Amino acid sequence: MTAIKVAVLVGSLRRDSFNRKLAKAVEKLAPEELSFEHIRIDNLPLYNQDFDGDYPPVCQQLKAQIKAANALLFVTPEYNRSIPGVLKNAIDIASRPYGSSAFANKPGAVIGISVGGTGTAMAQQHLRNILAYLDVPLMGQPEVFVKFSDGLIDDEGNVGVDSTKKFLQGFVDRYVEWVKRHVHA
Repeated sequence: MTAIKVAVLVGSLRRDSFNRKLAKAVEKLAPEELSFEHIRIDNLPLYNQDFDGDYPPVCQQLKAQIKAANALLFVTPEYNRSIPGVLKNAIDIASRPYGSSAFANKPGAVIGISVGGTGTAMAQQHLRNILAYLDVPLMGQPEVFVKFSDGLIDDEGNVGVDSTKKFLQGFVDRYVEWVKRHVHA
């Protein structure tokens, strides 16, 4: 069976990103039939509509990586009650020019982790609004708003708290079902 390719977009550029750790944890909990590609977004120029006629090579590469994927996983921190600018910029680049979105019809999910008590609830809602417009069928449940604490997830994605690991495994199992339903439809 051919692996299901999942494009992972982590909205944090920080070296010790909690969200990158969360993405790695999800990857570790997933079955081998899913292959994850972490998409680089830190090297992109700011989106400019002038690109629409002649996209820079790095922007063409972003679009090609997303188009080659079967599914999407967005892992976002929350900055000032919304998504980080770098993530919005990557989405703008990969979805333009109008009518040529790399995201269209690819099943996806949105998750996030933060030190705040509400996790990344507001950022995820904003991201869901954006992705709905881009015709990304998003998994609704379970929602993953994780509050970070020391020892929760290490740099390799190992989850150190059993209840969190069980919760994330439930998310992963549901995500796999969601992706298969859409990829094999």
